[in-house]
Amino acid sequence: MQIYRLFEIVYILLHQKLVTAKTLAKRFEVSQRTIYRDIETLSIAGIPVYTEKGKGGGISLLPDFVLNKSLISDREQIEILTALHGLSNIKTPETEKVLQKLSAIFQKTATNWLEVDFSHWSYPTSHFFNDFKKAILEHRIAEFDYYSAYGKKTRNMTRRRIEPVQLWFKSKSWYIRGYCLTRQETRTFKLTRIKNLNITNEHFTERTIEKTTADEDLPPDILIKLKIKPEMADRVYDEFDADTAEILPDGSFVIQVLWPEDEWVYGTLMSYGEYLEVLEPENIRETLKNKLSKSLKIYL
Repeated sequence: MQIYRLFEIVYILLHQKLVTAKTLAKRFEVSQRTIYRDIETLSIAGIPVYTEKGKGGGISLLPDFVLNKSLISDREQIEILTALHGLSNIKTPETEKVLQKLSAIFQKTATNWLEVDFSHWSYPTSHFFNDFKKAILEHRIAEFDYYSAYGKKTRNMTRRRIEPVQLWFKSKSWYIRGYCLTRQETRTFKLTRIKNLNITNEHFTERTIEKTTADEDLPPDILIKLKIKPEMADRVYDEFDADTAEILPDGSFVIQVLWPEDEWVYGTLMSYGEYLEVLEPENIRETLKNKLSKSLKIYL
């Protein structure tokens, strides 16, 4: 959170001219020593900030200082504002406030070139996103109950403690990656399967996190060869790279995709009904055939 606090300090000094370390410490709920370290950081970064001791003294900027000409270029300002504008789509609580303040400082507005809609989120997933973001930035251990499915003969809920390091979006779902203190290795957890989340006051020291084969809910990708009838051409163009597809004389598409073998894949394949055939591999064909047979028995 230091970078946010540094920008906020500069913003305050631009408008109030002279502020005491005690006032800043109270505002940010940190020690005065932390504020003086922040002032030193700003000075090293080239911000002309200085302190005056004694009665009537405090922290101030040199007269006529303009942030946008001293620290970052015009292009960098636009990149920062654009990135913040993109983040505002996932409703992180601080983003809009930071965006407004930086826009005022830079005297620029971000170009709305990207719109990402996460409106299908429902509580508690979106709530978990912000909680995990806070835990990552503040290096705080997270605890939660987790419902695991992949790689287990029986599905059950387990209590986990992790050092969260990264929120990750893959295959239309959000995941949290971190070091699992329960399993003593790197793990990845799907947010929708997390219950009873608690962000503790226990802090951890950042460690190197590498992807491992022990990731939860993330079976390895396998190559699947599909034949899709021309009646589903709209979905082919929506969901695949149709330029790489082989088009047969009858208009059918032959497509190869790298997908993880999980329930999402089988649900997607079955959603095509009689318009899709799995050509390879054989185990996917057999599993899909068994699932379709079980589904049919429900209606007999």
